[in-house]
Amino acid sequence: MKSTLSKPADRRKPILYATLGVIVVALIVTVGYLSRNPSTVPQAATDSLPQAHLKPGMPAPEFSVATTGGPFDLSTAQTPVFLEVFATWCPHCQRMVPIVDSLYRTYGKQVQFVGVSGSPYGMDGSTPESQADVVNFISKLGVAYPVAFDPDLTVAKQYLATGFPTIVIIGKDKKVKTVLDGEIPQAQLDKAIRDVM
Repeated sequence: MKSTLSKPADRRKPILYATLGVIVVALIVTVGYLSRNPSTVPQAATDSLPQAHLKPGMPAPEFSVATTGGPFDLSTAQTPVFLEVFATWCPHCQRMVPIVDSLYRTYGKQVQFVGVSGSPYGMDGSTPESQADVVNFISKLGVAYPVAFDPDLTVAKQYLATGFPTIVIIGKDKKVKTVLDGEIPQAQLDKAIRDVM
């Protein structure tokens, strides 16, 4: 005669195994994703760059770069400027692309947009940054706004705040109006742009 106490235990085993299977699959997927998309800042990427300590009202340091939209020179800019210092490996920078693209489509005729690479590390987060990394960043993420490769990190040394991305809005008077870093809501950036127009 079979015991009726073993039936609930028998039913729980498949549920337990299924739950453990789901957890294992989720862990494998998470580890795989994180290994392909570095989510932590390589420590040397920010340690090797001095923080610019820019504040609103300060004169914006002059710079010129060759972008995907043509040459850009702050000294000749006739409109406000939206500058983004980014790292190709940075997940925050990658998630900001659609937001900056949207702002560029809205304000691109009244504000000059320029993204400038600012990390010594490429898209994999460990090898040296190259023009190819910037091209891959643009292609992979469908970047519409003008972007520049800055091999000497000149712009990052002048503008980088505490992390990537750093966004600096410069007025027509060539003074810093806004300095922000990290992932910034579109509404906040929209307001900062409208405030300088």
